[in-house]
Amino acid sequence: MTRTLLFDSPFLLGFDHTRTLIERAAKAATEGYPPYNVEARDDGGVRITLAVAGFSPDQLQVTLEDNQLIVAGKRDADVKEGSKAGGEYLHRGIAARGFLRTFILADGMEVKGAVLEHGLLHIDVARPEPERRTRQIPIRTAG
Repeated sequence: MTRTLLFDSPFLLGFDHTRTLIERAAKAATEGYPPYNVEARDDGGVRITLAVAGFSPDQLQVTLEDNQLIVAGKRDADVKEGSKAGGEYLHRGIAARGFLRTFILADGMEVKGAVLEHGLLHIDVARPEPERRTRQIPIRTAG
């Protein structure tokens, strides 16, 4: 991937990690399954909702690894093979594949919980108010 000119500025020092995050986010944005929404909440937090119709809670996994939120869905073997209990599909329009969707969270963001409701997986993320830090740097003389 080509380097972003913005991060080549001599005034932005130590932002290599940020560039990597942006490149990862751009790659993740090209994935289309499962569909999802991200909504801002009145309390300053965020709710991520993924359409996971057909997945049970034991087939879903939500993991927070450092600042990366990972949502994975794994389907049973019989669903993958095209049959189901009691017969075979005559038409199959509901996706039956597993997935891995990742979201990069900013420092300080906290995952509060996940709820599966009517085929939608809701993940609530809080954004605590950052504390303001000001520090005076002493100036020494060279003598």
